[in-house]
Amino acid sequence: MAGIRALKRRKNQGFAGRHDTLRAPLTFVARLSMAQDKPARGSTRKPARSRPPAATGRARPAPVESTHDSADLSMAQTRFLRGQAHGLKAMLQVGGKGLTDAVVAEVDAALEHHELIKVKIAAEDREARDALGAALAERCRAALVQRIGHVVVLYRQSRDKRQIVLPRA
Repeated sequence: MAGIRALKRRKNQGFAGRHDTLRAPLTFVARLSMAQDKPARGSTRKPARSRPPAATGRARPAPVESTHDSADLSMAQTRFLRGQAHGLKAMLQVGGKGLTDAVVAEVDAALEHHELIKVKIAAEDREARDALGAALAERCRAALVQRIGHVVVLYRQSRDKRQIVLPRA
């Protein structure tokens, strides 16, 4: 009987469950904050805002529109785009006929829709692959973000609907 009372008393003091030795007791400050309906330190609950953001006198800055050409990307922007492209699969493939007008039109449409794409280039020679990737980026007015093996990552900001917001240059 005394054992059950001791467990109940320990549970009321801030220990939870059977494995109370693994958990630290609640401190006096934590108990006070719980009593005042404020989240304890380390809690994931956010306190309610007392004033709307406009009432503080500080307005949010307007989003910065990019005025640069797609081919001029900073190192931070290319790093960001490489991270975004990591999970993508190659959408298009340049075959044995090389860089035709139909391929350029498809890449152009894919860039307009997705902004960031991977293209697989089927050329045996490394120099030929690099030349085809650079020529494709130039003809589509896109930035060549990355070349790894047979895969080229291209980026061009959409004219209609911007999906990817680049970090500042």
